[in-house]
This record gives sequence, structure tokens and C-alpha cells, in this order.
Amino acid sequence: MASFHVIAGASETLEHTRVRKIGISDLFDALRRGVDDFMVKPSHIVFLCMIYPLVGVVLATWTSGANALPLLFPLVSGFALIGPFAAIGLYEISRRREAGLDASWRHAFEVRNSPALPAIAAVGIMLFAIFIAWLLTAKIFYEQLFGPAPPASLSSFIAEIFATGRGWTLIVLGHAIGFVFAVVVLCTTVVAFPLLLDRDVGAYEAIHTSVRVVLANPIVMAVWGLIVAVGLIVGSLPVFAGLAVVLPVLGHATWHVYRKVVEAPAAAPRPANS
Repeated sequence: MASFHVIAGASETLEHTRVRKIGISDLFDALRRGVDDFMVKPSHIVFLCMIYPLVGVVLATWTSGANALPLLFPLVSGFALIGPFAAIGLYEISRRREAGLDASWRHAFEVRNSPALPAIAAVGIMLFAIFIAWLLTAKIFYEQLFGPAPPASLSSFIAEIFATGRGWTLIVLGHAIGFVFAVVVLCTTVVAFPLLLDRDVGAYEAIHTSVRVVLANPIVMAVWGLIVAVGLIVGSLPVFAGLAVVLPVLGHATWHVYRKVVEAPAAAPRPANS
């Protein structure tokens, strides 16, 4: 790393990245390419992504006590808010495979050698701050409806949520609040991490480019957000084990969405052997 830079790129100036308009068919092509990346060498992907199902089980176990039960859903659903950062190793593998380089699992950790690492960390910290804000908001909202006392038991908690008016208020408005957080993350990071891996443009331009991608393709990006949400829900159903497949496919597909929606620079941003 030649110098420590976060907001701007290596040139210490704010760059302007060009974005394209794409169609729904491009999303499905990106998914197809993501599946292809996953199928070529799935062993390293499973090694990486078995972490996430285990995290889900740990979260469920940790919140099984009555005191933490109200945080179970916010924790599990909020994990999607930090997903773009958690999948950064998968973007690197797709980048290397695209460049014809060795893409074994150990290369997922080559991110640590990226010249844009400070900017990547800055955007990652932003995502974790949003995640914490979501948890606090969910906790406050729950306590406004049910009070600070913890549920008496798991069964009473479930009955209270699904069989009472305030429970359905929590479900409907809680999902609406979560949707706002998800939109913020989608708009600010949809291509931020792949862009930073590909080019050292700085945190500001990475976030700004993501926003411009969404503004240029509002319907397509909304569909992409829906695809991600549905994929995460489906992957979470069998005790989170499905995430070992869903997460790598979505991670690789995100790299290919980035390639479709962001124009390549005039010169290669990173050496082929990096």
C-alpha cells in the first residue's frame, strides 16, 4: 500500500466512474455467471460460506433465552445489511477467475493486499454502523409496543407476536422499517465493494457510484434487491444451511452485475497478476 487514503483514490483526487443502464435479462445472466463461478470450484466457496450458516445457528442459540428473543429476527434479517461486506472474498475470487488467474479459496484473502483496503474498511464500518442502528431501532420499537419486560417463554412470545394486534403491528411496521434500512444499504453499496476491489477510487466514489447505478436503473436494482432478499429467505429456511449455496452464488453474481453496470476504465486498474 503506497499511501493511506480513504475518501479519494490513489491519485488523491475524486474520480468519476461511468455507469450504464442494464435490463432484467442482465440480472439473470449475472446469476447464471454466479452459478458458474460457484460450480467450477465449489470446495473453496463452501469453506468460506459455511461460516454464515454457523453464525446464523449461533445467533439463534444466543437469542433463545427470553431476554434476547425479541432480537432474534432483527439479528438474522440484519445480517443481510452487512452481506455486501461479508461477501468481499467472493468478489475477489470472481475477479481472479475473470482475469484467468488461480481462484482457489486461499485467494479470497488476497483482499488484504488491495491498495483500496482503507476505503473498503471505511465502507464496511459504515455498514456495521447501519446494522447496529437497525438493531437499536428494532429494540426500541419492540419496547414501545410490548414494554421493557422480556417474554415469559418462547411459546408466549410467538403467541404474542402472531395472535395479537400489537404483534401484527410489530410485524408490518417492523418489516417497513427494515425495508428502509435495506434500501439505504442497496443504494450505497450495490457495487461499492466490487468497484473498490477493481479500482482504487476511494470510499466516496464507491458509494457515489452505487447511488448513481440505482438512480440510472431503479427498476432493475429493485428487482436485484428482491432477488437477494428472496434468496436469503430461501437459504435461511433449512436452519440457515442453504446459505452455503445462496450466499456464494449471490456474491459471485454481484461481481457480474458490477461488470455489466459500471463501464470499464480506459486502462486496466489492477495488474493481471495481482
